[in-house]
Amino acid sequence: MEAITVGELLQAVGGTLLGAGADLQATVSCVDTDSRNIHKGSLFLPLVGDRFDGHAYITSALEQGAAGCLTARERETYQPGKFYIKVGNTQKALRDLAAWYKNRFAIPCVGVTGSVGKTTAKDMIASVLSVKYKVLKTEGNYNNNIGLPLTLLRLDSSHQIAVLEMGMDRFGEIDYLGELVQPEVGVITNIGDAHIERLGSRENILKAKCELLPHIKKDGLLILNGDDALLSTLRGNTPVHTVFCGTGEQMDYTATVLGQDSMGHITCHIQTPDMVQQVQIPALGAHMVYPTLIAAAIAERFGLTGEEIAKGIRRFVPTRMRMNLVQRAENITILDDTYNANPQSMRAAIHVLADTSSQWKVAILGDMFELGSYAPALHREVGDYVGKQHIDCLIAVGELASNIAEGARNAGVQQIYHCKDKEEAKKVLPQVVRADSTLLVKASRGMKMEELVAELMELTKAES
Repeated sequence: MEAITVGELLQAVGGTLLGAGADLQATVSCVDTDSRNIHKGSLFLPLVGDRFDGHAYITSALEQGAAGCLTARERETYQPGKFYIKVGNTQKALRDLAAWYKNRFAIPCVGVTGSVGKTTAKDMIASVLSVKYKVLKTEGNYNNNIGLPLTLLRLDSSHQIAVLEMGMDRFGEIDYLGELVQPEVGVITNIGDAHIERLGSRENILKAKCELLPHIKKDGLLILNGDDALLSTLRGNTPVHTVFCGTGEQMDYTATVLGQDSMGHITCHIQTPDMVQQVQIPALGAHMVYPTLIAAAIAERFGLTGEEIAKGIRRFVPTRMRMNLVQRAENITILDDTYNANPQSMRAAIHVLADTSSQWKVAILGDMFELGSYAPALHREVGDYVGKQHIDCLIAVGELASNIAEGARNAGVQQIYHCKDKEEAKKVLPQVVRADSTLLVKASRGMKMEELVAELMELTKAES
């Protein structure tokens, strides 16, 4: 964040200065929301949630070196040499500050949302654009109504494009983020079952994702997955110029897979309105053609050549715990896809496992959350898919995962273990690890299945 004065901060958030003696020309160049991690001279912004209230930590934050704070309440005492700015709501003030700060930089923004693959798409887009531009991108899970404003506050004068991920689990959130970002390019990767517990149906999920559309600039671009049944219904019914990516017919951007190497990296031809280019995607799974095509469409809009696009695709590195391939001795491969899961991403990961050349294929799958009353049936469908993909062994972890085990059993999987928790699963792992094998580990974030990846690392030797 570039320095802003206290006076500018007052203007940005529409606040009122409390206490006495604050220097309006004093500056801050960092915003902290966690009192456990205060940077000297920062602005402390106390957030309020259902189970916490950051106002309780204002004094501590100032004592640790914050220059001042926002507050939604009057204070009984004011520390000398610190500034206090009263606002109506600190979360709204964070958004207002981010919007004001963003407008200091005349750079285009790319807004990425979708049920599955938005982080991968964001990383691929940033990888390709960074061949030519200095790119700010969303890091980690900073894709919500707190994280996205904080991401925008990382902008500085060196950045030329921002690639911003937008998450949601209810109506109104994409609208809130879209109004803040005002993207030149909008992306919807697909419509799946993630958050169906709150939204009730895929059709409602589509409506929630489409809250992005009115906020795309009038001369902007919308990029959609044309192979997605619900997104394809938007053809001819969007407020801005729209292109479709996919493997089916009538796509503006399409890919032909030519093959994959021993590491599972894909070689394909991508065809666009302006070029045909052979590229190598350094990642597993045929589903990777979608973020690749999305990135190509955005790169063409911003003037990259076919060679530059291919170079950026080769540089792609997935976010940690998102289909990370770990090679071990005795030709053992661990597929760490533990960051999160929903029915669509589960099937994609199982398909990647099935496509490996290993003699022994093991799916270690845990509970998927936020599926509501649909959960048992959707878990059984995942188990059925394990059987249809001819996976040799399943370890199902968690209460909901018992349905995965049931579906797999009905689909003919011969070796199945259902474990009530990770500790029970750890006792099973030594029985399924063998030479020339691939082991996939995946579940929702709350299951913390990376603990089982760590256990597999202990049970196997490092590749020589």
